[in-house]
Amino acid sequence: MDSFTFRQRGQAIKEKTRARLTDRHSWKLPKQSSSIAPPYVWTNADQDPVPEDKRTWSSWAFIGYWYSDLVTVSTWTAASAIMTTGLTATDAVLIVLVAAICNAIPTVLNGAIGADLHIPFPIACRASYGYWLSYFCVVTRAILALFWFGVQSANGGTCVTAILTAIWPSYSRLPNTLPASAGTTSQGLLSYFIYWCIQFPLLLIPSHRLHHLFWVKTVLVTPMALAMVIWITVVAGGQGDFFYAPATVSGSTRAWLWLSNLTSVTGGYSTLAVNIPDFSRFSKSRGAQLWQLPFIPIFKTLVGVFGIISASASKKVYGVVYWSPLDIIEQWQGSPGGRAAAFFAASIWLLAQISVNISANGISFANDITTLAPKWFNIRRGVVLVSFIGGWALCPWIIISSAAAFLNFMSAYAIFMAPIAGILVCDYWIVKRRRYDVPALYDPEGIYRYKWGVNWRALTTTLVVIIPLLPALAKKVTPQNVHISQGLVNLFTFNWLYGFFVSLAMYYVLNYFWPDETTLIPSVITGDAPILRAIDADVESATTQDEKMRHEITAEPSMKEVGDITIT
Repeated sequence: MDSFTFRQRGQAIKEKTRARLTDRHSWKLPKQSSSIAPPYVWTNADQDPVPEDKRTWSSWAFIGYWYSDLVTVSTWTAASAIMTTGLTATDAVLIVLVAAICNAIPTVLNGAIGADLHIPFPIACRASYGYWLSYFCVVTRAILALFWFGVQSANGGTCVTAILTAIWPSYSRLPNTLPASAGTTSQGLLSYFIYWCIQFPLLLIPSHRLHHLFWVKTVLVTPMALAMVIWITVVAGGQGDFFYAPATVSGSTRAWLWLSNLTSVTGGYSTLAVNIPDFSRFSKSRGAQLWQLPFIPIFKTLVGVFGIISASASKKVYGVVYWSPLDIIEQWQGSPGGRAAAFFAASIWLLAQISVNISANGISFANDITTLAPKWFNIRRGVVLVSFIGGWALCPWIIISSAAAFLNFMSAYAIFMAPIAGILVCDYWIVKRRRYDVPALYDPEGIYRYKWGVNWRALTTTLVVIIPLLPALAKKVTPQNVHISQGLVNLFTFNWLYGFFVSLAMYYVLNYFWPDETTLIPSVITGDAPILRAIDADVESATTQDEKMRHEITAEPSMKEVGDITIT
């Protein structure tokens, strides 16, 4: 780079910074003419159907994706935490297995939307909810993604604490200057900040390239997790008595606890049953995403078993039950060899937390905000926003300050996701029989406008399912101030199963007796559009890059215009 070019770029950066600070309109993204949306609709390429050259996810990529999402501290802890409610280890394993199946089936069914049509969730849900009502689904999922982003980040901060303590043992004695009401310590907040700084640049990896990160995690986490379980089991001389402890509850109390814990574990990953098109749209083939069906239960159950075995063995080794692998790692800090092991194990768990946060929360929120405000946000800006709002404004360290609060949060989470997942499955597979008009999904005046942009069938179904659960949700938040019947309490204990199956059945019945004929098209209409390479390039770049992109577009072979797309 010569000095003249360097000065040019420096001047461009200076002018851009000045514009950002003085003119809010400078934050607007350029309107991209390559979108399949009508000219009067502001959109950007990150919302368009994925072009063929970006469909890079094979079946192995989906396996790696779910390994990334499920081999985490949260999954490890969730299974063993079930035993604190009075159930047995066998109950906990079965609950995790059934919960995984409840996650896997709707995930694969809704994943077909992305694999078939290569569109993200915020666009796909317009077919069932209507163009404008779909924004309810998008906002709901975005808010939940913000919370989960923070929860996973807080766990990542714990990894940083273990790493720094292994290097500098005095870090464990860092004085605390924060009040108890802060929900964390000075050490915890510093560790969290370091984690956030490590995670931030990795959030900027383009979606279609994330599978490389997932495979790095798979290669590193697998031997480390196995080594931890084998080591503590050998030291304990077996799984420990805690593994074989009998249940402390019985009868109907045990049955309702079983359902309640099932809902909690299912709810933790119910969002992915809804937003999986955000990732399956990068699928190389329609069948690649089917491998999610067996591997979600396999990974989730194995990690849960690891958590239960290690928790039971820790009781025998340390005299205390340690639910989290990070708590076990903390016990290794007493010797140089132990600190070395703690450093490497915590570093790999740190990578695990970053991977799941990017895939399950960061990219999901970015897709949502891109749909909600396409003038101002693309995927890159979206992940930057979630890192600040979800990472700091929500104070996630308070959310995870107690196990009970964490399980309650997961239970409440499923209330909104279950009916959305059920309606999406029913609409795509049963009502419309996998026949969507993709260009119409981008048109506010198209066939998915229904009436005033609202499909009353989806609205009615969602309200009927959610409203009976709201009193129990309020009781979860303020148990001392809300008093409800036992029937409503019991309904809430299996709210995910109730929400998914009731919404699916009710939506089908409403469409059977009152169908919307205009949306029941005879064949699928694809949404292939001219290629715009904006998923891995910043559309705000300098003029020279914009010109290069325009040259690439004009250099592509001639393709059909949206209006000329044939019905296949």
